[in-house]
Amino acid sequence: QVQLVESGGGSVQAGGSLRLSCAASGYTTTSFNRYCMGWFRQAPGKEREGVAVFYNEGGQPYYVDSVKDRFTISQGNAKNTLTLQMNSLKPEDTAMYYCAAKRCWTALQALDLMKNGEAAYWGQGTQVTVSS
Repeated sequence: QVQLVESGGGSVQAGGSLRLSCAASGYTTTSFNRYCMGWFRQAPGKEREGVAVFYNEGGQPYYVDSVKDRFTISQGNAKNTLTLQMNSLKPEDTAMYYCAAKRCWTALQALDLMKNGEAAYWGQGTQVTVSS
């Protein structure tokens, strides 16, 4: 059973930076060697939205327009971690951020995941609060 645990959330002033991390466990490399992973967020009273998703076998990651040029998704050196570097944070970035994953075979599936949010595994979330 794959498990995801997020960390790195906190409070920061507008214009500041935060780096979120997601640690994965309970998987086997033979059955989970190709996958899509990403970050989603949900603010109170608003719908969940995909923030950034990537396919580990290549291609460019996908970002929601509102975070392009500010956020960067990447995989840690240990290969079982996923990070989201968030710069130039804005109050509208305030939300609960969730790590998600699923098995994938094409980069297009990463885009599909970002759009439909149909991940097989989810973390518990980490809160990000940006003050003005």
